[in-house]
Amino acid sequence: MSAASYAGAAVAQERLAKNGQRGLTRWAVALVLTAGGVGLHVIALNFGTVAVVQALGTLTLLFALPISALRYRTRISIPAWIDAGLTVAGLSLIMSLSVESDEPALLTSTGSRYLSLVTLILVAGLIGASTTAGPRTRGVLLAAAAGVAFGISSVLSKAVMAAFADDGPAAVSLFQAGMVVLLGIGGYVLSQLSYRGAGLAAPLATVSVANPIVAAIAGVVVFNESFRFGVEGRVVVAVAAIVMTLGVIGLARRTAVATPSATDPADRAVPTPTSP
Repeated sequence: MSAASYAGAAVAQERLAKNGQRGLTRWAVALVLTAGGVGLHVIALNFGTVAVVQALGTLTLLFALPISALRYRTRISIPAWIDAGLTVAGLSLIMSLSVESDEPALLTSTGSRYLSLVTLILVAGLIGASTTAGPRTRGVLLAAAAGVAFGISSVLSKAVMAAFADDGPAAVSLFQAGMVVLLGIGGYVLSQLSYRGAGLAAPLATVSVANPIVAAIAGVVVFNESFRFGVEGRVVVAVAAIVMTLGVIGLARRTAVATPSATDPADRAVPTPTSP
């Protein structure tokens, strides 16, 4: 449902772009659908591992594919179906092997501060590297920074939800909640900046891949999340992640590519929002 909300928001954003960012109703629809996607995503984090919930966020691209086809009245190509199949196959394996930790997904004050510090340093480093890079590389670096911000924002969101469910509002760390907001907004801004001069395909693919990978690694390290069947299971998950990544990259390219009938620059892409 979260991914569907984000994909619906993409339609409103695309129409906003086509109409020069004008239209109160379009703005309201885009904001409501985006907020709905964020809310559903945060709630989902309370019921599953970070790896699964973040991986499910890539379904936004699957929804964006038929939206793009309907919008431009084109058929979904066989390669696009293959990319969709790879994404679903990899996602299914990750979901079937992921195991929630026996302990509540809580973060200590010290742990959350260290995690936030490392994240901010990494994001700042990627932003700094982008300032001297060419347009395409700059877009990819900013998208990677956005993916890191989104991924860790989800990890902290899970900690906030766990604390809330465990002991009520009084147990929620204001620092963690503040970092969720900061990283979420920062990731959104960085993802939008990444499209300038770099097109949509490369940044969209980068943030769609970096987000779940960073979140899954952090989930394993911070929350002791794991996968079934020990080492063998981890190997299968790694292969599944590669398969899903190939599918996501393909979907991002096909979502962003211009269609034969698109002549106006605003019609050349469906700007898919990225889930936090």
